[in-house]
Amino acid sequence: MTKLVNYISEAFHELKTNVTWPEWAEVQRLTIVVAIFSILFALLTFGVDELFVKALDGFFNLIK
Repeated sequence: MTKLVNYISEAFHELKTNVTWPEWAEVQRLTIVVAIFSILFALLTFGVDELFVKALDGFFNLIK
């Protein structure tokens, strides 16, 4: 148990002293960029999925 407490204590110490944290404005800007790209990727995935659904429907209607 002492090893776990020691590990957590050292991890917090390292986060406080050795990590360079970005400025709040940069965090907000990058969060917006990630959100926009996530939405675009989701829309692109939806579009490709719909394209495949229509293609498979057309294929199966052809072979009926």
